Amino acid sequence: MIPLPAAVTLLLGATLAAAPAAPPPPPLRHRLPALVTVQTPRGSSRLPITMDSLAGPVLPGEALVGALDGSIRFQEPWVEITLARQTFRFLTGAAVYSFNDRLQPLAGWAYRARDSLFLPLQFVTEILPRVLAERYAWDAIRGRLLDTGPAVPATPPAPTRRAEQLPNGLLPGHVVTVDAGHGGIDPGNPGLYFPRGVREKDVTLQVSLLLRDELRRRGIKVVMTRQLDTLIGLLDRTSYCTDECDLFVSLHVDALDTRYRARFGEVRGFHTIIIGEENTEDADRIAQMENEALRYESEQSPKPGDDLGFILRNLQLNEFLRESARAAELVQQEIDRVHTGDNRGVKQSNRLAVLNTAQRPAILVEMGYSTNREDARLLTGRKSQQALATAVADAIVAYLLEYQRKTGGPAGGGGR
Repeated sequence: MIPLPAAVTLLLGATLAAAPAAPPPPPLRHRLPALVTVQTPRGSSRLPITMDSLAGPVLPGEALVGALDGSIRFQEPWVEITLARQTFRFLTGAAVYSFNDRLQPLAGWAYRARDSLFLPLQFVTEILPRVLAERYAWDAIRGRLLDTGPAVPATPPAPTRRAEQLPNGLLPGHVVTVDAGHGGIDPGNPGLYFPRGVREKDVTLQVSLLLRDELRRRGIKVVMTRQLDTLIGLLDRTSYCTDECDLFVSLHVDALDTRYRARFGEVRGFHTIIIGEENTEDADRIAQMENEALRYESEQSPKPGDDLGFILRNLQLNEFLRESARAAELVQQEIDRVHTGDNRGVKQSNRLAVLNTAQRPAILVEMGYSTNREDARLLTGRKSQQALATAVADAIVAYLLEYQRKTGGPAGGGGR
């Protein structure tokens, strides 16, 4: 079993210590049955309860999931439990679980021992009856979990499923947030080789509006952070990508500062950035440049949260890292078909303010260098702007189709 990380243990202890005092609970033997009965339309099973000295009361996971006709998938250090078409993810050795991409605290935790999975008793007595109340109920007097679902899980017939699809294979309900970088009193970079009076904020808005139209033509709902030349707080932008949102896409233009003036004529191309720990020198340069937008805001930092919330948030970001990375790879592939500059790949940064506030998979696309003549022409030409928007839209559709095959539907449809 993986022990709870020391930092989380201390924070949980501090959190509990700060809570109002409560009367001591009765001895455990009076509160917990020795067995839990799982009653389903297919029959009943009796599962033993084990009291682990660290994780608390636990049940045999394979037996529980088998009795409920569910499935288990291991993706170390996570374990996914799917019941009634809903997926719960437990971080083994840590007192958290994830449902619908939201991390929630646990009294104990899941763990594996000698190739056997053990799940917190709280999952049966509290989480399932609360989250899936229409399907499961907990009978505390008899120590029973009641499954009122059908003996054979209902599956939509294939013809109906296909009829619901859009011509491109997507199911209705996908939502993407498009963020045009900068705006208002924040011009972004001045655009050394842009036409007179054109700034980064103008180019990002022009391409974002074209991307919006392309996505809508593909049957995707689009939420824009801005559609005019207005200032949107850097730390507020990802709040437009809510629980129903599949992906946050922020469009920007790169630029080299005067220290690299000798390289203006040779450095060009495009890259996509995601949240991550692999901070390269180039990623740090971009983060410093993009974070300059904070100086235009009256409140330059988010309200500080508690340390436990920060740790849980980092765990959630790690969940989205793989999805963000895949979306970024696809964007790079598609832009490479229309961009005349170098494919500079996918980069990671944990210093970009706009990505650090994301609650969903998120990418930031640097579409080219305003400090390069060829890139500047490409970024401001109407036909090439349309080509860029089309390429990004194609990449997003490819990402959503992969996402759909893995989860069964869009983010808001309960597939995850």
